[in-house]
Amino acid sequence: MTLALRETLWTRARPVERVAYVVAAALFASGLVHLVVLVASGTTWEGPLSYRKAMTFGLSFGLTLASVAWATGFLAVRRRNLLLGALTAVSVVEVALVTLQVWRGVPSHFNFETGFDTAVSYSLAAGGAVIIVTVPAFAVAAWRTTNLSPSMTLALRFGLVVLFAAMVVGAIMIADGVTLARGGQPQLAYTTAGSLKLVHAVTMHAVLVVPGLAWLLRHAPERRRTKAVQAAVGVYTLLIAGAVLAS
Repeated sequence: MTLALRETLWTRARPVERVAYVVAAALFASGLVHLVVLVASGTTWEGPLSYRKAMTFGLSFGLTLASVAWATGFLAVRRRNLLLGALTAVSVVEVALVTLQVWRGVPSHFNFETGFDTAVSYSLAAGGAVIIVTVPAFAVAAWRTTNLSPSMTLALRFGLVVLFAAMVVGAIMIADGVTLARGGQPQLAYTTAGSLKLVHAVTMHAVLVVPGLAWLLRHAPERRRTKAVQAAVGVYTLLIAGAVLAS
């Protein structure tokens, strides 16, 4: 990202967007720090106790929060400050709790061994519920907004709808995992939820990739730009289908 672009994003951003960008940068930095810790420690990349989990949560939430803050700036969203503020707060809570549990050496999700662990698991689930409420509001706004170019309209609608699909997949992962863990099968809970990780990861970042492409091509003729976005939507749809089959 060039200095001019960073200055444009910052100077044109509303206060709630600036907070979201700062928080997103901090979360992303946390993910990078845990990548270094993971490599330096030589510990496993697999399982619920790995530093990889703190890494992926930091990187994913950082990217997603920044992407949503930027993308929804194009839309006329009712109560956007409230929705984006809630998403920002929940992102901090999710990453912080997962990171805390990783450093404590215990699973963050589906862990009901102690009262504290149970509170963490349910807090993470509640945070996911908040996200599931906010993202559809942004997606609906994308369908109601009609003053954008056809290419950007398509890109935002696709990105936000797919992001909502990612949240639904996450909810399914949590619901299945909690049911199995509460039924005395915690290992099966991690295995079952983990089988959908690839689908969850791929669908989370369409809101960055496709609208980002539309924005990068903003100086191109609209007809060419629309075709490029349509092609990107087709390719990303195939990528999602491949992730589903692989899972």
